Amino acid sequence: MNKLQGKTLARKDVSVEETWNLTDLFPCEKAWKMELDAITQDMEKFAEYRGSLGNSAINLLQCLLERDSLSERLSRVLTYASLLQSADGTDPNNQANEAIAASVYAAARANNSFIDSEILALSEKKVREFMNQESGLQDYKKTLEDLFEAKAHILSPETEEALAAYSEIHEAPYMIYQRSKTSDMSFSSFTTADGTEYPLTFNLYAKYEESPDTEIRRNAYDAFIQTLNQYKNTYAATYATEVKKQVVEARLRNYDSVTDMLLFEQQVTKEMYHNQLDTILTELAPHMRRYAALKRQALGLDKLLYSDLKAPLDSDFNPEVTYDEAAELVLEALQVMGPDYAEIMRQGLENRWVDRADNIGKRSGAFCSSPYGAHPYIMMTWNNSMRNAFTLAHELGHAGHFVLAGQNQSISNTRPSRYFVEAPSTMNEMLLSRHILEKSDNDRMRRWVILQSLGTYYHNFVTHILEGELQRRIYELAEAGTPITAKLLCEQNLELLAAFWGDSVELDEGAGLTWMRQPHYYMGLYPYTYSAGLTASTAAALMIQKEGQPAVDRWLAALKAGGTVKPLELMKLANVDMSTPEPISTAVAYVGSLIDELEQNFY
Repeated sequence: MNKLQGKTLARKDVSVEETWNLTDLFPCEKAWKMELDAITQDMEKFAEYRGSLGNSAINLLQCLLERDSLSERLSRVLTYASLLQSADGTDPNNQANEAIAASVYAAARANNSFIDSEILALSEKKVREFMNQESGLQDYKKTLEDLFEAKAHILSPETEEALAAYSEIHEAPYMIYQRSKTSDMSFSSFTTADGTEYPLTFNLYAKYEESPDTEIRRNAYDAFIQTLNQYKNTYAATYATEVKKQVVEARLRNYDSVTDMLLFEQQVTKEMYHNQLDTILTELAPHMRRYAALKRQALGLDKLLYSDLKAPLDSDFNPEVTYDEAAELVLEALQVMGPDYAEIMRQGLENRWVDRADNIGKRSGAFCSSPYGAHPYIMMTWNNSMRNAFTLAHELGHAGHFVLAGQNQSISNTRPSRYFVEAPSTMNEMLLSRHILEKSDNDRMRRWVILQSLGTYYHNFVTHILEGELQRRIYELAEAGTPITAKLLCEQNLELLAAFWGDSVELDEGAGLTWMRQPHYYMGLYPYTYSAGLTASTAAALMIQKEGQPAVDRWLAALKAGGTVKPLELMKLANVDMSTPEPISTAVAYVGSLIDELEQNFY
């Protein structure tokens, strides 16, 4: 008879302390629905501004202030619905409410689309005159400058309004992907030779792939891939629709390519983009092949399979850590950032900003959602591993960033480019690693921390950079008219994996399906930005270690700046110049030095 290993709970059965407190957004669903109705009514206020933005500076300012106010309220209602759906995608009520919120958002976008069109109908000289007449418009300086930079790609007012009205439909591929993963995709349990049966979900697979037990890792992988394979054609069609949408929009808006359009949104040059991908793919691959060879030998394996890549190198020294223990450790590590930052971290850890339960229907992975004017919310799944502590520190980095940006900037100026957004999160991981190393002079602990640091670089410099390379290939193929199918996606994915790992890892057909795991493909050119953020945080963390307070002050200034400057200038506030490949090569060399130390330790 099989023994059952654990059971995934329904959402209603998990401990409240392990869930986030959504009453900080709305006391109940009824209050949320009342606010949705109020927002719908208040949209009508904008009718009085239509056709009059060019009449006076005060008209323009008041309209922009009203739009900001509406955006803040929309942010809260959308976040509330999204968080409920992320926590339990199997609940029909959550599904319905998320759809309702998306409809209201689409209506608001269509209703307000005239604002940008009317501003662009004015001359830049006229707008500058308005800014001189009304000091409040200075807060919108970058917003207005960005708008005029995009003027060549803005369509007629009627077309923009029509496209905005279709925004809910344009977001359908992402919604379908997420809904399928959380609501429909069901994995079969798997059994080991001793008769133990293990349940399997997206979140549980992330635990099994790091198991020290080779049989568990490989059996979990086989069961996981078996289910992915059943959905590959549907997911490929969904992703192909997303890509086609972007290709068509890029042509409509007169961009040279979809890549140009997506990078324009990030305010990143093609040179910066290709530098990030090419430098890491070329310079990191030899280091990671050494790491794979070390792992194969240390684990005593005849061959290292793709399912073995996340196996722990030192499984006998993998201390478990409770959430409370990890919280204390993270708080200690981040004291270097100063009392104000530390207080934000404390509030997040003690006031239920974090949803860490594992339940049926919960979204896989981890994220931080930061609605303006409210505290952030963090989603993750806690399984008492120290890797969880690094994930917690990472997401708290996002939280701290947007709390500081929100305290110092208006909603229009809060969000920086995606090119920077992963820097604050990875900085926290760097600081946590350094803190643990400083606390212990034990050689085995040092080795263990190096392995955790390599986990951070693996996630950002390997997993996400390979996602970014797949995106680069797929966009090029799509623009050339090549149909995007499951066969093509798997072939391209296997090809780039083989090019990166060489003969150090044995790849199977299932490895080609890993494009199905992440939602990042539905977020534009997001994956490669993880490595950009980690490149910047690596450089800044080394400066903090060397200089102390001056480097901390520069970093905090960059966080507080929010989206008031472009990403290149934002990183320069922290004394990091991303206009050349040098910081990237330096970060890759640092990864190489970690592997050097591991080789000396194991051999």
